[in-house]
Amino acid sequence: MTSAGDLPTQFVIHTVGPIYGRDPAVEADLLAACYKNSLSLAAQNNIRTIAFPSISTGAFGYPRAEAAAVCSAAISEFLAKNVEFEQVQLVFLSAGDLRVFRQCQNFG
Repeated sequence: MTSAGDLPTQFVIHTVGPIYGRDPAVEADLLAACYKNSLSLAAQNNIRTIAFPSISTGAFGYPRAEAAAVCSAAISEFLAKNVEFEQVQLVFLSAGDLRVFRQCQNFG
């Protein structure tokens, strides 16, 4: 976690997602851990609002549909046990990315 510099927020939590295709047996677990670990770090630092990009779906090649299912399940699982967040936002590069997420998400 670092300060946010000139960004309109206080902190940036850095995470590196998995490169798709390197280790199929654990890719979903690794991607889920990116979200859960970031949420955990935010909670430990009394951060109540967090925003996520679609981790690993760019240069790392994680298919957007699969990533949507993993992301939404990981966030839902974390929030079911941790109620201290006021807002968790997902930020997408394009309307197409948002469309895929909406179709493939697993939020309850």
